[in-house]
Amino acid sequence: MHRVGLLIADQFQSLALSTLTIFEFANLVLGEPFYQCAVYSEHGGQVSSSFGISVTTIALSDEASADTWLIGGVLTPVTLPASERVVHFLKNHALRARRVAGICTGAFVLAQAGLLSERRATTHWAYAQSLKTLHPTIRTEDDLIYIIDHQIWTSAGMTAGLDMVLAMVEKDHGSEVARSIAQRMVMNQRRSGGQRQHSELLALSPRSDRLQTAIEYIRSNLTKSLSVEQLADAVHLSSRQLNRLFLAETGKSPARVIERLRLEAARLLIEQTRLSLDVVARDSGFRDRRHMRDVFMRGYGIPPQALRTGKKDA
Repeated sequence: MHRVGLLIADQFQSLALSTLTIFEFANLVLGEPFYQCAVYSEHGGQVSSSFGISVTTIALSDEASADTWLIGGVLTPVTLPASERVVHFLKNHALRARRVAGICTGAFVLAQAGLLSERRATTHWAYAQSLKTLHPTIRTEDDLIYIIDHQIWTSAGMTAGLDMVLAMVEKDHGSEVARSIAQRMVMNQRRSGGQRQHSELLALSPRSDRLQTAIEYIRSNLTKSLSVEQLADAVHLSSRQLNRLFLAETGKSPARVIERLRLEAARLLIEQTRLSLDVVARDSGFRDRRHMRDVFMRGYGIPPQALRTGKKDA
């Protein structure tokens, strides 16, 4: 029996409860109650979410223990910090568990307890800067959906918490069990932790019509060479003007933007199709599979194979 404890506080984000569904379906797939889940809070009893939904919880005590601790977050982690009692419990008991995970802004609770000091961690992109400012010893990476640093796990948004917990089950029972759970829950096979929180287009946030036109031209012509001269002609600018436009609005050169859009296109093809990596590389505009792998390592820190196998060294 593997015990899972979800620790929440008043005004918690109700989606944190959805992570327990992964363990519920894992038990169904395994055909036995391998995971036993319980919800804890500082004082026990009824705890209200930010949406007003109440959940019955078990009071936190020195006797409380779990193999996996999940720490739920709140909508305003800076103004609603964890209580001293919760911080004390985590400092003294959490690392006895096999793993401890902060879901979304739950990373702030782990940070208060000192569990993220000198570790890599992530949280929701909207609060990443606050985490960096309040806890500068944390190596915060604000654009990954989840990060594993030894036994400490952290996820970005709430849905990224599902990917993180599914990765836990995959670690416990293998990829076939994780795939079966994803199918039963009608969710994509879990996303790798190296993936980004945003779509590339949202991250670029083109403001002018000319830049929007240039980016749409890139997305429609990824398999072409896409020289600066071609892009400049598409938006009726000189090459110099185009470079200035990209740098002013995105902070990136045209070549860098092209690379990021090719990278995202390749990621989506790998996640959503069973095309070979050679075909993915060709259809995304990379020279070959090796070139695509090099760009993946620079952009995501993992090879493209890892999106399908879940292995960072694939």
